[in-house]
Amino acid sequence: MSVPVVRRVRAAEWREIRDLRIDAVGDPAASIAFLSTVDQERAHEEEFWRERAAGASLSDEAAQFIADDEGRWVGTVTVLLRAAGTPDHLGRPVADARADVVGVYVAPSQRGSGVLGRLVDAAAAWAADRGAGQLTLDVHVDNHRAQGAYRKLGFVATGETFTSVIGPEMIMVRAGRVSA
Repeated sequence: MSVPVVRRVRAAEWREIRDLRIDAVGDPAASIAFLSTVDQERAHEEEFWRERAAGASLSDEAAQFIADDEGRWVGTVTVLLRAAGTPDHLGRPVADARADVVGVYVAPSQRGSGVLGRLVDAAAAWAADRGAGQLTLDVHVDNHRAQGAYRKLGFVATGETFTSVIGPEMIMVRAGRVSA
């Protein structure tokens, strides 16, 4: 097995972004982590995916990173910069500027291989280069597999919980850059 290359997506890769998102949302082991369904993702028009790809590849406020295993995308992480006083992806007010990790997915064949750590490190480096000192993420309280993976990467629970459309979630944070 080759070592996947981790990189930021490119604007022209909207089809690959769409297909990976549908795979992620449709994965029974990962579906607890997403706020949408396969049908909702498939219903989006081409223009939606083109705009998403442009933002994820070119924006200074959001970036999507993927793990590319010889042309097969096997993981993704998106990081969103949040300015103090703005709402986050769930409409909650942001008290202090931060970087939110969302849309995390690793294909079953790559789980436990270190791909997730490399994706998160790429997102953390990008966010740190833009002044974000830590990463924040939300994880379902029953998603123990994801919580364990995040703990291995240096995330810790803040003790804050809330209820979203997928049920009870907890907030975890990690220092932006972590030495390997």
